[in-house]
Amino acid sequence: MNEPATPALVIPQLIVGLGNPEPKYEQTRHNIGFMAADLLAQRWQLTWQQHRRFKGWFTEGLGSGGKKLMLLKPTTYMNRSGEAMRAVMDWYKLTPASILVVYDDMDLPVGRLRLRLSGSAGGHNGMKSAIAHLNSQDFPRLRLGIDRSDPNRDTIAHVLGKFAPTETKIVTEVLELAADAIELSRRQGIEKAMSLYNGRSALD
Repeated sequence: MNEPATPALVIPQLIVGLGNPEPKYEQTRHNIGFMAADLLAQRWQLTWQQHRRFKGWFTEGLGSGGKKLMLLKPTTYMNRSGEAMRAVMDWYKLTPASILVVYDDMDLPVGRLRLRLSGSAGGHNGMKSAIAHLNSQDFPRLRLGIDRSDPNRDTIAHVLGKFAPTETKIVTEVLELAADAIELSRRQGIEKAMSLYNGRSALD
């Protein structure tokens, strides 16, 4: 009797941080994906280059075990992020499953993160674009909580606003957690990282 096949590990090769490119959007809630990508570039000692073909800031190198790694920050604005992802995917002949997208989520409190293997856009314009251009929902994603706005504040003003001073330390800590989770997923696969980090929080 044959043993059942062990499912292949999902190891991300391209990590995409979502955000908006202008200086006025730096450090805003909607740009927490950019912040995560910047931290990874710093950890991995990679230097960003503006890349016209890929419509974004791009860098690449070799990670542990000699595995190729790539980072991308689309400069297309959030609602066209998928164009940049598709350009990199086609150039390097990647599969959607090898692309990990990091972005903000209003349904999670600040300090929480959630890693998934696939799923819908959940109303996020960057993810709608990603799904449309990759022609698939089956790619991993890491959501970082930015919390909902209070009922008296406009949602757009909330996501495009900066984190409150009281949230800064929590955001720094959850970005470190996110980077740790991504590094583990590169070594042992997304599912292992999910099992260890989906219950974690910078608030703990």
